[in-house]
Amino acid sequence: MTDRLDAIDNGNRLGAFLKDRRQRLDPVALGFGGRRRTPGLRREEVALRAHISTTWYTWLEQGRGGAPSPRVLDSLADALMMTEAEREHLFLVSIGRPPKAPAFARDGISWRLQRFLDAMPLIPATVATSTWDIVGWNRAAKLALTDYEVLPPGERNILRRMFLDPAARAAQSDWESVARFLVATFRAETARAGEDSRAAEIVAEISEKSSDFARMWTENDVQTTGEGAKTIRHAIVGEITFEFSSFAIDGRPDLKLMIYNPAGEADLEKMGKLCG
Repeated sequence: MTDRLDAIDNGNRLGAFLKDRRQRLDPVALGFGGRRRTPGLRREEVALRAHISTTWYTWLEQGRGGAPSPRVLDSLADALMMTEAEREHLFLVSIGRPPKAPAFARDGISWRLQRFLDAMPLIPATVATSTWDIVGWNRAAKLALTDYEVLPPGERNILRRMFLDPAARAAQSDWESVARFLVATFRAETARAGEDSRAAEIVAEISEKSSDFARMWTENDVQTTGEGAKTIRHAIVGEITFEFSSFAIDGRPDLKLMIYNPAGEADLEKMGKLCG
């Protein structure tokens, strides 16, 4: 305990964190034996599991040798069996930025998050990835925006629909603004999430099929999802204006929650007719 406090006092938060995590692991469960004076793994055992030298690992605990690379940090996180929260903290205390978002499955959300969406009967809500793949929605979104249930998973990408589906384009009261917003947020969020290969695949496909997208993509605009307003033309109740807001989902850096709140009483009444 004294050593860890000294490391923290000396500004070596990385060393203190590494030492604490290795002392929490069970050597026997990980295939190491022998008599020990202290709990947990030895430094050389962590180095072996992380495929780095014992000297290099010792320097990291001692606050020497400079900042480790992201590859080394990933190896250490795996070697020390860290959770995603611990992995993120490891990156932050060592190089001052989080790791790239992990590659989560794209085919669904947790049942708790789905229950949250379903608790808003008159407010459309969706869950999207950084590449604008819709992976969750409620009944209000299905009735007001798009019936995602009838679409194959590969066709639930908002960017593709906005540029390649004439019906989706016609439903926008200001298609140009909406399209520019999607392109700018796609560029910013895929870079932040480390979705380079996935983004390149989508950009190549839509650029080939849509000159509008190709033009907007070359303008290099970036924007956060944030909040704003949009008006859609609905086939049953006419125009509906929504005020939208974007929220991060804790523990899922690859996802964002989008809430579309009816902007006025008339818009709320229209949602009531749709969802009633």
